[in-house]
Amino acid sequence: MKLTPRKLNTFSMFKLPAAYLCGVRVKQLNEKQCVVSVKHRWINQNPFKSMFWAVQGMAAELSTASIMIGKIQESSKRISMLVVSNEAKYTKKATGRINFTCNQGDLIDETLNKAIETGEGQTVWLESVGVNKEGIAVSTFRFQWSVKVKS
Repeated sequence: MKLTPRKLNTFSMFKLPAAYLCGVRVKQLNEKQCVVSVKHRWINQNPFKSMFWAVQGMAAELSTASIMIGKIQESSKRISMLVVSNEAKYTKKATGRINFTCNQGDLIDETLNKAIETGEGQTVWLESVGVNKEGIAVSTFRFQWSVKVKS
């Protein structure tokens, strides 16, 4: 079964309700990249009238996780995945629609292949950059994912 933005958005409605209610939506997903979008609204704002950092983090994490979930499904292996660390940098007030993009599908392929070949857990740092409608980066998130083939 091919993973699609629609399937991921339905999944988030039931399994990630906070992200869904805040407006986090997968817009594009392919072998190389994932784009997750969220619009600044009353429900996801901070007291400074910009998007709350945690909402940005949910969107950024989903952009990295979605590619990995799809590739794990394609592998037909039982592989666990878990965020073990993260970093964030905020460079501009997040207002309007923010699109978070992770384009590291090739790096995910390498990491999963190594985990499958060696049978050992692997870690990989994946980056997601959030940009506003002017194309200006408002935040950059890095997530260290751990993957391991289940026995």
